[in-house]
Amino acid sequence: MASYLVTGAAGFIGARVSEILIEQGNAVTGVDNLNDAYAMRMKEYRLQKLQALPGFTFARLDIADRETVSRHPALATRSFDAVINLAARAGVRASLKNPWIFYETNVTGTLNLLELCRERGIRKFIQASTSTVYGMDAPTPTPETANTDHPPQAYAASKKAAEVLCYSYHSLFGLDVSMVRYFTVYGPAGRPDMSMFRFAKWMTEGEPIQLYGDGTQSRGFTYVDDIARGTIAALKLLGYEIFNLGGHEVISINTLIAMMEELTGRKAIVENQPSNPGELLVNQADVTKARRMLGWEPQVGLLEGVKRLVEWYNAERSWAKEVSTP
Repeated sequence: MASYLVTGAAGFIGARVSEILIEQGNAVTGVDNLNDAYAMRMKEYRLQKLQALPGFTFARLDIADRETVSRHPALATRSFDAVINLAARAGVRASLKNPWIFYETNVTGTLNLLELCRERGIRKFIQASTSTVYGMDAPTPTPETANTDHPPQAYAASKKAAEVLCYSYHSLFGLDVSMVRYFTVYGPAGRPDMSMFRFAKWMTEGEPIQLYGDGTQSRGFTYVDDIARGTIAALKLLGYEIFNLGGHEVISINTLIAMMEELTGRKAIVENQPSNPGELLVNQADVTKARRMLGWEPQVGLLEGVKRLVEWYNAERSWAKEVSTP
């Protein structure tokens, strides 16, 4: 049995990674500051499921607080085989409003965890990054070798800065690092500020869809279980490697809305809004490297994944319909 520190454990991806690790017989110490980036009810839902599992320990702390990370009993008294850093401030729109808080968590928080690894002799570090580091002019499908020197907004810039920090700790101290760049993730209990949850809720409840842009922008959506499996596969000792984890099916937002209409049995009421500055028009991963080195590729098809999301929403509708969609 291995022991892992998973940050952002009450988050969408962090919760699923923690669940799978525990199902595999491992121990997980999950940390999260339970911030108000989106509805607390969603984080509480995920955390309650985790706390019911044997082998899971939770500590509420902020990774951006250096003293807490170095001294908190939940971290100081345990030996970890790896740190999986999934704590982050995410989202293009939110980073336009308050870029400072993105740097506190995504950069300073990452640095604090890297120092924890150095001080405690933890060999393995997984850093969650984002496809937005590839910028506005990335080739599609996008390989890991594509240029990342032009992040289009503060969110992407903060993630790129975290990547550079990780490399420096690998170079200086021999820390084994796997960088996992996620491409648009969705699934049950997903982030309520993301299109999949928003569309499912708005259509089911008969509310207008707020569509940023004309809907021709396309995404390679990735089901959360596939993302979690890829993240865990990256726990191998590999030196320093970057992996794209992304969906193999690309769909326009307009086509996604039509799919949701079929699955919900509701007609979408679409209200177009101006496009978000710094938003990519196309997002598609080349996962050749992850397939070759990790034996990973996405397994859940888009139609099946969206169906699972809609079914989850209907099952949890009594409270999910009250979750705000910023």
